[in-house]
Amino acid sequence: MMKLVCAMDLLGGQVVHGRSGNRSSYTPLTWGLSPTAEPGGYLNVIRPRYLYIADLDRIAGTGSHDELVLGFSGLVDRCYLDRGCRFPGDILRAPFIENVIGTETAGPDLSGFYGGYLSVDVKDGHVVPTGEDPVSLLSRAETMQFDGCIYLQITAVGSSSGIDPGEAARIRSATDLSLFYGGGVRGEEDLGILHDAGFDGAIIATALHTGAIPPDLIRRGLFC
Repeated sequence: MMKLVCAMDLLGGQVVHGRSGNRSSYTPLTWGLSPTAEPGGYLNVIRPRYLYIADLDRIAGTGSHDELVLGFSGLVDRCYLDRGCRFPGDILRAPFIENVIGTETAGPDLSGFYGGYLSVDVKDGHVVPTGEDPVSLLSRAETMQFDGCIYLQITAVGSSSGIDPGEAARIRSATDLSLFYGGGVRGEEDLGILHDAGFDGAIIATALHTGAIPPDLIRRGLFC
């Protein structure tokens, strides 16, 4: 079975919808399943089992949603949280939180991190900020001390661009660690591609709000 994880981007205290990593153009998510972009109200409508949060203010170094995120305890089984970790001590500890360490903010030296998920942040096929092939980094992840990895296609976020089966297989074969895929999932056919390739999880947002993926799936949190 593959986990289905609902993505929620937080900016200025609201849930926002983004596309291709152009964060200056992100706007409140006032369409789709939820009638509100207020995070608590949004979660009460969506009711996901698993949640991925990108705290865009903290990633940019302009603010923090820590207090808000800690209030989500009991609303989800697990919260994968990218809050822009820049050094090993810069994580948020809570029983329901799995910290995500993104290459975009952590930089090339990942040796001091322990536990959590490494997010291999990719733009135009290259890891941010090093520019290397994501397969190269994923193949080294097993020698580090992470519990798993996320392959995040930043340029595909919000685009519904779809999944290439060959590329999915190439990425999955790079590591034996638990591996999630995020960015560009169009619908259930793409979920099938990721499942068949052996991914352990898929992070989705746009496909959920357009109706391409039924909300019951995100509430169950599993695809098989």
